Amino acid sequence: MIVAAAVCPHPPALVPELASGAADELADVRDAALAAVAELLSRKPERIVVIGGRTAADPEDERAAGSLMGYGVDVRTEGERIALPLSLTVGAWLLDRVGWTGRRTYANAAVPVDDRVALLVMADGTARRDVKAPGYFDERAEAYDEVIAQALRDGDAAALSELDVELGDELLAAGVRALVVLGEMTKGADVTARLRWDGAPFGVAYWVADWTISS
Repeated sequence: MIVAAAVCPHPPALVPELASGAADELADVRDAALAAVAELLSRKPERIVVIGGRTAADPEDERAAGSLMGYGVDVRTEGERIALPLSLTVGAWLLDRVGWTGRRTYANAAVPVDDRVALLVMADGTARRDVKAPGYFDERAEAYDEVIAQALRDGDAAALSELDVELGDELLAAGVRALVVLGEMTKGADVTARLRWDGAPFGVAYWVADWTISS
């Protein structure tokens, strides 16, 4: 049973040790993400499934860890062995920061749910919102991101499940597949939604949202 979901971005600079000059600009995003993840814990899940990444891999459990050493700082998440990509590492960091010590599953696709589960979906939007963005400017990016923002605002799982993944790839939307998984795993459920943050610092779209879910 899925009882809650949260959507958070995963830029490395969300972690204060990496923020440098971006620290103040991302402070509101970081605070919103931590609040959204804390809201997951308030729903008393038995397990948290962190969804993100793009490469095919088997799901990992709480023994997996992530490291940001490749970005120049000695930040490592809880776990026995380094196995997580960036998106899941930032998700693990958020869980560590809010004090989650329970079971975890890290995945990039839908996983079986036979217990009381909360989903933590790590998803950046397009990276082509302005001329300083990593992918430069694309006039289609803002409309694409707004579709996602509206779906998160409305708790519209069906809209997320139907996102155009190929267009998302063209617009460098790193989180589009994770958002589709969220839509697929929660379609048909009764969702109470809150969009906590919506913006595009550095030309990359970020959202923070949390959903309370009932079957």
